[in-house]
Amino acid sequence: MPPNCELTLGMTCVDKSVPGRTVWRMAADERFANPAGIIQGGFIGAMADSAMGSAAVTFARGAGRKVFASNVEMKTSFLAAAKVGTMLECTAQIVSGGARVAFAEAEVVDDSGRMVARASSTYLFTERS
Repeated sequence: MPPNCELTLGMTCVDKSVPGRTVWRMAADERFANPAGIIQGGFIGAMADSAMGSAAVTFARGAGRKVFASNVEMKTSFLAAAKVGTMLECTAQIVSGGARVAFAEAEVVDDSGRMVARASSTYLFTERS
């Protein structure tokens, strides 16, 4: 069962075949728009966070570990408006990681391939049973 955030946003994971890398899609739904018809940045940030967090989990899983990955800091740069009615795709990957933390980056593009956001984050691993 996907986490509530992914259900609320309507995010779908379309690729997690490589440990430390995930690809997600989400419709730029009118529910997430400001009055100008542009997707509010917090929703794009949430998409990137979920994608990077899942990339961190697959990174650890690739090393045979079961973990929770908690975001300890995040930066998002918004590069272009994400318009209602487009399909957004977020590719996240771990750029460096160890036993306790992983450093991730993500890019969000619209269905014309235009980059709308870039994000980076640090995730803290907590072992789970």
